[in-house]
Amino acid sequence: MPITWMSRMAVSELSTYRWSFEEDVLRYKEHGYQAIGVWRPKLSDCGEAKARELLLDQQMKVSSLNWAGGFTGSDGRSFQESIHDALDAIDAAAQLDADCLVILAGSRAGHTRNHAKRLLSQALKVLSEAAQAVGIQLAVEPMHVGCAHEFTFLTSIPDTLDVISGIASSNCGIVFDCYHMAQDENAIDWLPSIVPFIRLVQLGDSKRAPLGEQNRCLLGDGNVPLAALVQTIEQYGYEGYYEVELLGEDVEHYDYSEILSQSLQTLASYRSCDS
Repeated sequence: MPITWMSRMAVSELSTYRWSFEEDVLRYKEHGYQAIGVWRPKLSDCGEAKARELLLDQQMKVSSLNWAGGFTGSDGRSFQESIHDALDAIDAAAQLDADCLVILAGSRAGHTRNHAKRLLSQALKVLSEAAQAVGIQLAVEPMHVGCAHEFTFLTSIPDTLDVISGIASSNCGIVFDCYHMAQDENAIDWLPSIVPFIRLVQLGDSKRAPLGEQNRCLLGDGNVPLAALVQTIEQYGYEGYYEVELLGEDVEHYDYSEILSQSLQTLASYRSCDS
């Protein structure tokens, strides 16, 4: 587990969509980041063995591997195919010594909500056991209802925790993506009760609630109270990574280097010294 404040700052590769895995690792390192949120398509393009060697050479940690899931069949795969893919992702996460594997349930895909939950629960029971064996945390991600449709039927923290509680596995928690979950002005009030379940915090800001495609803005330029959220999460004992994830029209005209620099400066301002 990372120790110092700045060593806990990471960037999701979705933020630098056009760069290769190799570019991401080298450029993130140049800008002062010590961890990377790995996106599986880029990992596949690079090759797992080469990627692992590069990460070790650059002393770059992996905050998360993104993502496995689709257990409802929403992406055209069968339930068993999605399970097998997720098991492959667990193995890849272990090879990279990733802090967690992000799980996206899949959309309802014509199922009743209860049946979709049963499919996800069934999958998580299998995967949590496999992940436990290799020391990997699973982080189930809920998304804002305005942009969740293609990815997950989970659109709230309570629904997500309801599924996780049925698994009763210590290595199964949640992703708290500020862009998705902090559109609710009351988010800070219920944060203390969910911090023990958070396996990854993703940082995104926005000028308006999601509606259709995700549209994130530079950290601090939107309406999400990121500083207060981070301070509360820290106050209640979170010790994991903070992963910058920026994509959408409001950031696409910025140079990636500018995004990396601005994000790190903003994150540094949230705590003036190491914890």
